[in-house]
Amino acid sequence: MTRAFIFPGQGSQAVGMGKALSEASPAARQVFEEVDAALGQNLSRLMFEGPSEELTLTANAQPALMAASLAVLRALEAERGLDLARDAAFVAGHSLGEYSALAAAGTVSISDAARLLRIRGEAMQRAVAPGVGAMAALLGPDLATARDIAEEAAQGMVCDVANDNGAGQVVLSGHREAVERAMALAQGRGVRRAVLLNVSAPFHCALMAPAAEAMRRALAEVAMKPPVVPVYANVTAGPLTDPDAIRDALVTQVTGTVRWAESVAAMAEAGIDRFHELGAGKVLTGLVKRIAPNASASAVGTPDDVAAYA
Repeated sequence: MTRAFIFPGQGSQAVGMGKALSEASPAARQVFEEVDAALGQNLSRLMFEGPSEELTLTANAQPALMAASLAVLRALEAERGLDLARDAAFVAGHSLGEYSALAAAGTVSISDAARLLRIRGEAMQRAVAPGVGAMAALLGPDLATARDIAEEAAQGMVCDVANDNGAGQVVLSGHREAVERAMALAQGRGVRRAVLLNVSAPFHCALMAPAAEAMRRALAEVAMKPPVVPVYANVTAGPLTDPDAIRDALVTQVTGTVRWAESVAAMAEAGIDRFHELGAGKVLTGLVKRIAPNASASAVGTPDDVAAYA
């Protein structure tokens, strides 16, 4: 089997994530302690105990999800003998999950990833005033149709394709008025349903330009090594190994489309027949099963999942 390890993005967080693994695995517990120290915050307690409203804040959710993912990876290394350089062909992550993938592949340290995600979350939140932006999921259309709807709805405002998640799920992002216009236009265009998302800011669109600039400055100050396995970048849907190219992709990602469907399809085309989602939830596992139905996909997030990993 040729494997890829994938890492979830925002929306997969839940109070209690990582708690059982922290109690069962010293290697996992060390990750949470490292992230807490890097941020100067007891983020692990917030993850384990809540409250949910605080955990859901972008500046907390992003490093928390990375911590949960890397804790699983370290547990697999310690208890199942996983060696990413030997056992994986690629890694990839959805939005913030790309930072988890890069930490897993040794490009950045866990501490640096936590600090970068804190900066990223805060910068994204600051970029757009509350109520100005919105995001909506369109269920049913292909990417070309979603792009046409977004362009027609913009009318001088921002309305961009934020995520191409595959299997007829495309997310739009931009000015609230334009996104709401897109939802109305979607009726009769092969869209089964248009759903306004409960998010704190319009991610992955041109309105995030101030956050992209903040990440350019932050990433310039962080040491990066070539990953031990290629990392599929959200904005190129292709593998990267050069640290400078990775930095550029991470900056572009803040305003660019998360090309998840293309990334998974490209990995499957390159021979990947088993995907392992490490961390909280099973969102990416479900998407992979629809994008690459001939590949297997499984989620690893609990001590039982770690024990069952093969």
